[in-house]
Amino acid sequence: QVHLVESGGGLVQAGDSLRVSCAASGRTLSNYAMGWFRQAPGKERGIVAAISRSGGSTYYTDSVEGRFTISRDNAKNTVYLQMNSLKPEDTAVYYCAATEGYGLANVRYDYWGQGTQVTVSS
Repeated sequence: QVHLVESGGGLVQAGDSLRVSCAASGRTLSNYAMGWFRQAPGKERGIVAAISRSGGSTYYTDSVEGRFTISRDNAKNTVYLQMNSLKPEDTAVYYCAATEGYGLANVRYDYWGQGTQVTVSS
């Protein structure tokens, strides 16, 4: 089992950049593919980006492609989401999650962090 803790959220202006991190404890992070999800008020939680165990494969939802970058440092047991050119519609609680399955977007994620708020003002 793995325990996930997000950090790095905050209030930024449109066009700014922000990096959120997800630190893992317990089982080694390299055992899992990892994903970042977000949930805005009144909306369902949806996947933003995902990365394979080795970091060799990534997935991005269309709305963030070219602006966000997911990465991982297995030696540090940490996953990152670098967010550039932020827009007000990126405002949401961002969650990291780990899956024991194979696949990135259409797979069940088994472990979740508590989330970190990202707010983008216009």
